[in-house]
Amino acid sequence: MDRSGPPTGPQGGASTAVVTALAWLAAAAPDPEACRRDWERSATGLLPLPAGRRWDVLLLPGLLGRPALRLLGRLGRPGPAFLEPGGGAPAPDAERLDPSGDRLGFLVPVGTAARWVGTGVRGVGAGARVSLPHPVLRGPGPRWLVLPDGSGRLTDPVALELALHEAAAGLEGPGEHL
Repeated sequence: MDRSGPPTGPQGGASTAVVTALAWLAAAAPDPEACRRDWERSATGLLPLPAGRRWDVLLLPGLLGRPALRLLGRLGRPGPAFLEPGGGAPAPDAERLDPSGDRLGFLVPVGTAARWVGTGVRGVGAGARVSLPHPVLRGPGPRWLVLPDGSGRLTDPVALELALHEAAAGLEGPGEHL
């Protein structure tokens, strides 16, 4: 685990983006201050946070999630997203879709997980917890690909669905896509 600390700003303090992301993520916890302290002390850099309060999470096989994230980036619409390398318990059909076991997690509006239907997609919503990586601390496990900006911006589920359709079409062979 790289504990060299967050990137520093001009006055030597933690960068504004990191401080903002940490505060925004910790605000989902019942006790944000305790959450920040626990996160800083975590040996893994991971902390389980409650989903369904400020956001839900959609976990996708990396084979679909990576190209979907690239497409969302080209459209200027990515919300917070993280990578779980070799990621934990696979969703149904996920191993068939991506033998590497990598998963991408997209933070989406509350309620999305309960309504989402998709092969290999696991929704994490109200009443569940998801282990999220610290905004800066790096280890061999999960890490942010798109750091939360603190504004509350999340991945638009409609844009994500379109990007996933494009990504799936791209897996079937070359063609004209987005």
